Amino acid sequence: MSAGLWQWLAEGDAVTWGTAAVMLLMSVVSWVVILYKLWFMAVARASVPRAVDAFWQMPDVARAQAQVKALDRHGLVQPMADAAAQGGGSQASGGTLAQSAARAQRLMRSLRAALGMAASQLQWGQTLLATIGATAPFVGLLGTVWGIHHALGTLAGSGQVDIAQLAGPVGEALVMTAAGLAVALPAVLAYNLLGRSASTLEALLEGFAHDLQAQFGADA
Repeated sequence: MSAGLWQWLAEGDAVTWGTAAVMLLMSVVSWVVILYKLWFMAVARASVPRAVDAFWQMPDVARAQAQVKALDRHGLVQPMADAAAQGGGSQASGGTLAQSAARAQRLMRSLRAALGMAASQLQWGQTLLATIGATAPFVGLLGTVWGIHHALGTLAGSGQVDIAQLAGPVGEALVMTAAGLAVALPAVLAYNLLGRSASTLEALLEGFAHDLQAQFGADA
């Protein structure tokens, strides 16, 4: 079967080769993203709760900030700790609207920006996995349909066609559909699993930001 598949690919045209190349590229890219994200989330799930807990265990903001920096390997908590240490910036008069805002507003703006950066890190690659999971089966189906069309055209020119002659090329073309599903399934499963982990961490970071706002957001 493997030799027949390679022969089918060798006898294929540009569409056949292009579809196979796209499927291979999708598979490689998705697995690179999956493996990286699994490592990233494993580290984040361990380091983020430790950093948040350590922040509140310190006697002052400066030492809490230093402790977070030591524990937060991906820099998800550090920007919020920095914002709390700075108190949203020193009180200023005049200048820009951002500079003239109240301390609580500046802190809220800093925390919002920090949460946005953390969310971008946590959600990185999710759109790509969703796209691969949604499109890979259709790319495989395109390869199958085109392969069957190509095989039928080749057999039609050879005269009389029977089931035995048709079964081989059609079966080999159907492998492209199976390949599309094989590429899509890991991407979809990883998207759901990693998305759940990202949502859990985002909720933890949002709670931390809310606590920082309540603790340090009062106007001087």
